[in-house]
Amino acid sequence: MAGGPIQGSPLSLLAMTSRTLIACLLACLPAAPLDAQKVGAALPPWQPGNLDIHFMNTGRGDAALLILPDGTTLQFDAGDGGWPIGSPRGVKPRPDASRPAGAWIARYARRVLSHFREPGLDYALLSHLHGDHMNGFPDLGRQLPIGKMLDRAWPSYATPFDVTQYEPAAEYIAFARENPERMERFQPGRNDQIKLLRAPGDYPDFEIRNIMANGEVWTGEGEQTRHRFPDDWRSLPESDQPNENMSSLGIRIRYGKFDFYTGGDIPGTPRPGYPAWQDIETPVGEAVGAVDVAANNHHGNRDSTNADYVRALQPRFWILQVWSSDHPGHDVLDRMYSERLYPGERDVLATNMSQANKDVIGDLLDRLMSDQGHIVIRVEPGGASYRALILEDSDESMRVKAVHGPYASR
Repeated sequence: MAGGPIQGSPLSLLAMTSRTLIACLLACLPAAPLDAQKVGAALPPWQPGNLDIHFMNTGRGDAALLILPDGTTLQFDAGDGGWPIGSPRGVKPRPDASRPAGAWIARYARRVLSHFREPGLDYALLSHLHGDHMNGFPDLGRQLPIGKMLDRAWPSYATPFDVTQYEPAAEYIAFARENPERMERFQPGRNDQIKLLRAPGDYPDFEIRNIMANGEVWTGEGEQTRHRFPDDWRSLPESDQPNENMSSLGIRIRYGKFDFYTGGDIPGTPRPGYPAWQDIETPVGEAVGAVDVAANNHHGNRDSTNADYVRALQPRFWILQVWSSDHPGHDVLDRMYSERLYPGERDVLATNMSQANKDVIGDLLDRLMSDQGHIVIRVEPGGASYRALILEDSDESMRVKAVHGPYASR
């Protein structure tokens, strides 16, 4: 079970011996003062030892910036896609439509990085080749330097199936080929392809594990993997063959007791009559295990977040990166909240919930802890506890709208 809010009252603290009280206060001391992380103030800067996970809301797709404990930076997806701007099925761009999403992502990154280093990205990961995950990378990469770029397909985007025929992929592929020395193919099972670059010796209990890509899934043992796609998939009817969502890459981050998972758009609920192997979530859940925070696969679309996967991950927080009237599905929310699948408290945070979905789903969406804004998960040094902060997304103020926690890691 994932940890709940850290409890304690002044009366109970006074009852402790002075030695116990001091030890407790030191153990719970955050990197930034508690009163600095308050509603109405700007987000306090990252400090060494923190793990910050920023889910940036542009209203145009997925985008997460991670600042690792030693200051190494990682961008996971940079989307600019989905419904055309102005469509009633989509949400409005945030802060507005005056810039493309990649430019907004770059500006956000500059704000949170500039106080401690020259802004830039040590790593960038593209989960899969769909516009709502990749189309912002050319703008982002031309405004901020990227040290190493990983995707599921480099160097041949014609394998395992040809995505060069997918028109939105053309600009990203051209961007990737501009600087081939920075490109690398993501390899499932490894825990050394993405690592701390500045002070790794200071954080021996930090790890990024590559979980899956192209239907190849880590087994949970060593660097061993297994293949989910059948060997003869090319001989199957086209509708039964693997698609881009099924090929998404994903990672698990472990920092002391804290665990986080994110994984693109893998499905977990094949359509009726379709092959069972198209469920990629179940073996992923078995490999990842229980986590504190999980970013929903496929924006919580109706084909994701199956019951076995929910039982396996059991997060205290679900993160919904949403921008469409069909994100999330009603049944998906029902599974996320179900205490029959796993006991204990849990909350759902969403970046940009559409009014249309609120009108249709109703009560379950009323339970969301937050349905609008940038989301920051700030993990304290050592990984023993973390907070969830909601930031204003209608401007670039980085103003804190809500602070939740601290929560004890598992």
